[in-house]
Amino acid sequence: MRIYKEKEAFTFCGYDNPPFKKAKAIIVPIPHEATLSYKPGTSQGPQAIINASRHMETYDIELGLEIFGKAPIHTLEQMESNFNSPEEMINEIERSISKLLTFKKFPVILGGEHSITTGIVRAFKRKYSDLTVIQLDAHADLRDQYQGTHYSHASPMRRCREIANVIQVGIRSMSEDEAEYINKNKIKNIYYSPELSIKEILKNTTRNVYLTIDLDVLNPALMPAVGTPEPGGLTWYPFINFIKEIFKQRNVVGADVVELSPIPGIVAPDFMAAVIVYKLIGYKFFGKMNAKSTAKN
Repeated sequence: MRIYKEKEAFTFCGYDNPPFKKAKAIIVPIPHEATLSYKPGTSQGPQAIINASRHMETYDIELGLEIFGKAPIHTLEQMESNFNSPEEMINEIERSISKLLTFKKFPVILGGEHSITTGIVRAFKRKYSDLTVIQLDAHADLRDQYQGTHYSHASPMRRCREIANVIQVGIRSMSEDEAEYINKNKIKNIYYSPELSIKEILKNTTRNVYLTIDLDVLNPALMPAVGTPEPGGLTWYPFINFIKEIFKQRNVVGADVVELSPIPGIVAPDFMAAVIVYKLIGYKFFGKMNAKSTAKN
């Protein structure tokens, strides 16, 4: 049983924040919410994930070790939103992440709405010229613009495709305009839920991979706390085994987990999101070890 301090630090995992210099992983909260079109609340997502993480057991049964103890995790202060315009916010995110990438750390960014990924990927692409973005999401997010802006939560993969190789996984919803864009440009790297051919997907990736996880990729029976909970989607073991395989076979340079919209009184989605973040860090530093096998159903 985990023993809690009387007052836990409000950091990921709830322990005292290790010095930035000694940390291997960095938690970057960006609780930005400005362009959502249905259920609000993603601005509360990063705080809910951090809060839930304070109640996890930090020993990982699958990896057979305590991730936090062997890969110190530093939690940054949350980034303030710029509401002057969506484009200004994206530019600020790009500058902040670019500065962070001058250090040899593994960043995991907590959103906030999915629009933040545009600025993040711009920063990573500047550092890694061969970058592939793997998106796990229910939605294509390929609109050129939405609600009068090119930097909406409905557009990040359209912007990312302009600068990087993008592979989209778990997609099960899109607009007619997005379908026309896909057909016109003969885009092949889209895998519709429940397609999860890891071998085929990895054929189309470069060595360096950035992973963006919109939590609505999961079945809403497991993850109802999202802005637009689409029917269908991935269940836990196919999802987590897919992620594990990416880390085993490619150099994952960073990740984001976005679109958690907490539901008052229901903590399971927050806890699941926190475990996902913890797993990302575990797989980054220990995923190539002989992990215990996980269930397939």
